[in-house]
Amino acid sequence: MPTVIYDPASIDFDRPGKHHYQVAFHLDGAWGYSLVPLTVVNGLRGANNNSVICFGGTHGNEYEGQIAVKRLCADLDPERLAGRVVLMPQLSESACVANTRISPLDGVNMNRAFPGNPRGTISARIAHFVKTRVFPLGRIVLDLHSGGKEGAFPVCTSFHPIPDAAQQAEIAAVSRLFDTPFVFIYSSAMASGLLTDEAEAEGKISIGGEFGGGETTSRHGVRHAYEGILNVLRRYALLEGAVTQVRPAGSPEPKLIRAAELDAYIPCPRDGVWEPVTEPGDAVAAGQILGRLHDFADHSSAALEVRSPRDGYLAMMHLSARPLKGQTLFVIAAEASWSEVAA
Repeated sequence: MPTVIYDPASIDFDRPGKHHYQVAFHLDGAWGYSLVPLTVVNGLRGANNNSVICFGGTHGNEYEGQIAVKRLCADLDPERLAGRVVLMPQLSESACVANTRISPLDGVNMNRAFPGNPRGTISARIAHFVKTRVFPLGRIVLDLHSGGKEGAFPVCTSFHPIPDAAQQAEIAAVSRLFDTPFVFIYSSAMASGLLTDEAEAEGKISIGGEFGGGETTSRHGVRHAYEGILNVLRRYALLEGAVTQVRPAGSPEPKLIRAAELDAYIPCPRDGVWEPVTEPGDAVAAGQILGRLHDFADHSSAALEVRSPRDGYLAMMHLSARPLKGQTLFVIAAEASWSEVAA
């Protein structure tokens, strides 16, 4: 059973072997705790400065990352490992228990809570723990997501535009280790307080990703997430062996797509019932119909045809049949060349 930790400062992150913890963050309005799972594996094959930190459950209703990281808590063998791996399969534990995007304890989206606050609400305190106690432990930070109820994505890894060319080139190389059909460069201006933003600003090799959606569990998404993390450990010699391919032999290399500007994120023009006629990952042309918005206040009225403003790839589409005016309805990403992100 995991050891309950009441004082995060008491965790011995250098202790050899594998150790499971539940870090107790006290509740704001009652006696009790949110017990956040944490596993630390310090390999017994020797030292390695390229420690890896893996997060699942930053949003509670996204399951592929939670499952992949939890499996690694059990599967990683310290006898075969060099260096350190830190695993947090349910970062927003209260949101994971509630199957919600945000924590029901404070109404906070954990992926908007960074850098955190040691005297803030529970999500801010967990974020502060990650920022001050966990981030210093590793060079590579992996934050595994899926679309929840909000968006449908093609299975992809993702990162932001990075000003430092060497850091961006290494991030791009690591993004390919998950062997997803797409790698998505997305805007960091859509929101603030992101976990990956904080890690990138510290110069870390920081990767996000979308491995499923719809509050379901994609077996393909879990496989890409799980095998991708193992490939990261192999690249940096924490595990022995060669990087392996996740998709079937002969699959094309991951396609790099970019939506770094806000005008690629198209808001829904009005409330309505959404009828998509395209799929995430589709190549689309300017003027092509992506879907229709129906107004049932007048069932005799024609639907509003929503068209693509440009050529590109459909990188995200709103998942719900009932998008609201102003919510992001879809994202059109342009194809990019891997040479653009090479050092």
